[in-house]
Amino acid sequence: MTVGAYVLVQTEVGKAGPVTAAISAFPGVETANTVIGPYDVIVKVTGETMDDVARTFQEGIKSVEGITRTLTCEIVHL
Repeated sequence: MTVGAYVLVQTEVGKAGPVTAAISAFPGVETANTVIGPYDVIVKVTGETMDDVARTFQEGIKSVEGITRTLTCEIVHL
């Protein structure tokens, strides 16, 4: 079974599109969508382990220019 998380991303004004495109290119990113609301981009990250998910965030998403804040929500199966 794979594990995953949703990453909610706030960007600098006018940067949502380029940030979404950059994030979409990283391995482990299942979807990245530009949205309207308190966050600008919602990303679904999956991996074999939570370490894989964290690596995608730390080495990928976190390095994208134009991001001002993130919130990571781990997916649970109750």
